Amino acid sequence: MKQSILNLIFSFLSFAVGYGIALLTGLDLIQEAVLIAYMIQWIAFIPAYLFQTEKFYDLTGSITYMTVVSFVCYYSYASMNVNIASIVLAACILIWTIRLGTFLFTRIHKAGEDKRFKLIKPSPTRFFMTWTLQGMWVSICSMCALTAIASNKGVIQNGLFYIGLIVFIIGFVIEIIADMQKSEFRKNPDNKDQFIQHGLWAYSRHPNYFGEITLWLGIAIMSLSSLTGWQYVSLISPLFTYLLLVYVSGVRLLEISGMEKWGHLETYQDYVRSTSSLFLTNPKRPNNK
Repeated sequence: MKQSILNLIFSFLSFAVGYGIALLTGLDLIQEAVLIAYMIQWIAFIPAYLFQTEKFYDLTGSITYMTVVSFVCYYSYASMNVNIASIVLAACILIWTIRLGTFLFTRIHKAGEDKRFKLIKPSPTRFFMTWTLQGMWVSICSMCALTAIASNKGVIQNGLFYIGLIVFIIGFVIEIIADMQKSEFRKNPDNKDQFIQHGLWAYSRHPNYFGEITLWLGIAIMSLSSLTGWQYVSLISPLFTYLLLVYVSGVRLLEISGMEKWGHLETYQDYVRSTSSLFLTNPKRPNNK
């Protein structure tokens, strides 16, 4: 009972943080978009819990991104606030979420389950909290871009915008390459129960997450010039992505899982010691000091 109450409190706090930042933007359109983001999660939670499935969790996240971006773009267009830069910024998020959503949805159906949810699904309050966290993830990550698109002049097209676009492209390409390399590695039956340590994975133990953090940094830079006052709080997006992926759902869980699978192997211990956890750096191998 105590844990269930804590789960509900944390769910409320997750909503409060996301909606609170939306309130700081001073834009009704952003507040409505954030409410939509959370509502989609809460509605999707019902069949997910009833059928005890997480198979459309990631897909729902992608659909939520597409929905809120399209919602803000539509009403900004109706107010004549959308320009070419706004379209490019929105397209960056849409292309990223369609690619990632398709990739994750395909992967989960091939695997049959997402092991992260094995102990979460049976608890209604913990499972609900997980869906609410996804609402916060969508809201906070996209907030600066949505605010920039919804601003009076739309997204400002200047030097910072182009710098941000380049950073986004670099992060996006890194994420795609890392995911492709790992997928190809797993397809080879000879690599069963082995860990990948070539390609980008020779320079980082989690290059896909490095790519995702980088691309959201690019989105924040593209949005920067269009924000004013308290709207700058929405630039928390890349920091939030970093904290979420490194300390909550990504790196931390995979590092624990990796040690359980391969921690007894000297080769894996060497890989962990010599290779950066996140950032792409030169590996500290004996022949590469």
